[in-house]
Amino acid sequence: MFAVPTPVRESPEEDRSSLAKMLMTLFEHWQLSTEEQLDALGMSPTNRAALTRYRKGEPLANSRDTLERAGHLLGIHKNLRLMFPHNRDLAYAWMKRRNRAFENLSPIDVIRGYGFVGLLMVRSYLDRARGQ
Repeated sequence: MFAVPTPVRESPEEDRSSLAKMLMTLFEHWQLSTEEQLDALGMSPTNRAALTRYRKGEPLANSRDTLERAGHLLGIHKNLRLMFPHNRDLAYAWMKRRNRAFENLSPIDVIRGYGFVGLLMVRSYLDRARGQ
């Protein structure tokens, strides 16, 4: 018999810390303002300190809303990277470019204007565009 090694699993807090780092890097790539970042995460405009903590590697808040938003934002990123595999500049700029599919608003404007529903609108648009 062979022993099957068990993969080392991060703790939930370490998972949320990794998510925070990924999101902060993603926001930099997308060149989102502080206000746009807070809106994308569903946070109050006065909660700038949370972004600073996340940049330092502290874990995301353990709230369903925040974690679901993080998942959708990373899903948007994945779709864009798959749609534009040879043009990272386009993939990263897409969130701030006006789009006819969103009545000439940028995707980040849709997210800011409609909140969680706007995030779902952008994610589902990209899922459909990729044929999922």
